[in-house]
Amino acid sequence: ACKEAGISVFMTTGDNKATAEAISRQLGILSPDSDVAVKSITGKEFEEMSESQRTEILKRMMADRGQEGAVFSRMEPKHKQIVVKMLKDQDEIVAMTGDGVNDAPALKQADIGVAMGMGGTEVAKEASDMVLANDNFSSIVAAVEQGRSIFKNMKAVIRYLISSNIGEVASIFLTAALGIPESLAPVQLLWVNLVTDGLPATALGFNPPDEGVMSEPPRRKDEGLISGWALFRYLMIGLYVGLATVGVFIYWFTTDDFDGHTLVSLDQLMNWGQCSAWGGFSAEPIMGMDFSADACTYFTVGKVKAATLSITVLVMIQLLNAFNAVSEDGSLLSRPPWLNPYLVTACAISAILHCIILYTPLAQIFGVCPLDEHDWVLVAAFSLPVLLLDELLKYISRQRSSSGQFEA
Repeated sequence: ACKEAGISVFMTTGDNKATAEAISRQLGILSPDSDVAVKSITGKEFEEMSESQRTEILKRMMADRGQEGAVFSRMEPKHKQIVVKMLKDQDEIVAMTGDGVNDAPALKQADIGVAMGMGGTEVAKEASDMVLANDNFSSIVAAVEQGRSIFKNMKAVIRYLISSNIGEVASIFLTAALGIPESLAPVQLLWVNLVTDGLPATALGFNPPDEGVMSEPPRRKDEGLISGWALFRYLMIGLYVGLATVGVFIYWFTTDDFDGHTLVSLDQLMNWGQCSAWGGFSAEPIMGMDFSADACTYFTVGKVKAATLSITVLVMIQLLNAFNAVSEDGSLLSRPPWLNPYLVTACAISAILHCIILYTPLAQIFGVCPLDEHDWVLVAAFSLPVLLLDELLKYISRQRSSSGQFEA
């Protein structure tokens, strides 16, 4: 598992060279045909080398990362410290395991000192960053997998929140830039944040590890949570969220005549503030609202259905975007949402809460109205493409990874 994960395992022991090599072959640290002249060295031999020779031999040992490790025998405490220090100088992240008093200096110097919990001395435990309770090396491998999964889940939550909030900002900006009536009222934006930023974002922290999480190369110690490519993905998803939210609003006013409301041109919608100067403009009554006294109120009071479509598209598209975040690069076909039942439950609860404000007296408070079957088809038409867009971005990410263009 360590080899697959790109982790090099070095054995540092006080035993003689032949014994160390034999045990390392049994454990798989060295391969049966390994070149022991390069992969096996004693502490005395290492100490007698010059600084450049030590650096070169460590680089040669690390060159076979993912294939085999190396063995250091007859090691004294100072030798272990030298190895740890030089590996850190080569920008490697060093984890050191040990149980004795003589291991304490190297445990303290390593990036991650791991002491044995059952057989380790108190000195070693005090010098370490963590204690291995069962003294089982496989627990370290499991911890690496869990750590990588936690890191990915952190990125999933950040990705979901940033892309969703970019979408909300984009919708407000597009509304102002186009000059159309406000598609979302402040109370509606607060509602969207309440039902989409809470439960779904929390549930994303319970995403199961990706199948290939242990076959990925180790990330650099200076790697950030957000790379340039990741930010581009956030912007693309966020931009679509904004376009869909404003788009369904415009579509209802200019194209969708299913319920018999008055259609206007895009130019009229963008210049609705000049409605009183148009002359001869009238709007058909809709949903019990009569605009005969002032036809221009059609763009303010009469926008309730369009605004309801906008807020519903925004909610649903963000819930679908949460499904996209189940895996950073894995397709929904291979990593379906139900792999994280907490996320499915959270999104279902959020959707039910939104429907409650649509079909109860709370609708008047939030300035929305009930949606019929035709309206839900519109919501689906504007919301579902976010899945296809993210699938395309994930495909590009997989191609970048396979060609060695890892996110930086």
